[in-house]
Amino acid sequence: MQWNDEGLILGSRRHGETAVILEVMTRDHGRHFGLVHGGASKSKSAMLQAGNIIDLTWRARLDDHLGTMQVEAKEMRTSRFLMSACALHGFLTLAAFLRVLPERDPHSGVYEAVNTLIDQLDNPEVAAILFVHFERAFLAELGFGLDLSCCAATGTHNQLIYVSPRTGRAVSRIPGEPYKERMLQLPSFLLSDGRGIKPMEEDILAGFNLTGHFLKNWIFEPRAQDIPPERQKFISLVLKDL
Repeated sequence: MQWNDEGLILGSRRHGETAVILEVMTRDHGRHFGLVHGGASKSKSAMLQAGNIIDLTWRARLDDHLGTMQVEAKEMRTSRFLMSACALHGFLTLAAFLRVLPERDPHSGVYEAVNTLIDQLDNPEVAAILFVHFERAFLAELGFGLDLSCCAATGTHNQLIYVSPRTGRAVSRIPGEPYKERMLQLPSFLLSDGRGIKPMEEDILAGFNLTGHFLKNWIFEPRAQDIPPERQKFISLVLKDL
């Protein structure tokens, strides 16, 4: 068995004296592990840091084996994370999200979205908005899409300002008013007619609260996991730098 692909390094661990087991999110083959001979050497260790993009060839005798990886550097990003705490915590959050995906299950759209987002992580104003959109898309990728297209109570498309914390469906102002203390706020930048509007800090925080609620209840808690703590640190940093 053999294939070639591009991959985002999520992490690695030492194996023996000179090798490492590399964890990579690939474009076409999903999240994958592979043994890199000599990966612990000085010549390769810098290339195999989390966040870097590599070209790789994976080989194994059988498809379900760990296999080996031959790697070549494509884009080195680690230094950017060392210079920006916001970028570092954003990447660590994304890596934790990707580890929710089943191993070897292709998600090419997620791969492209993650790399687009990583390129903006040291630009807080852009990163904040993209991150909320990514979290919403990530929920949809796992089968838990939020329906923000119309009011769940009336079917109308106007004054959508709430989201039901139970169903993930939008609710407009008037039918939602009696229950507003229990509703999640729906920021306009998550709606199609909100594109191009520069969100206020409270809108971005509302967006993170919205996606965070469903990430916690629909993705992480059913797996007996917590939302990665790096997410809250990223939110604090990105809002501070707006």
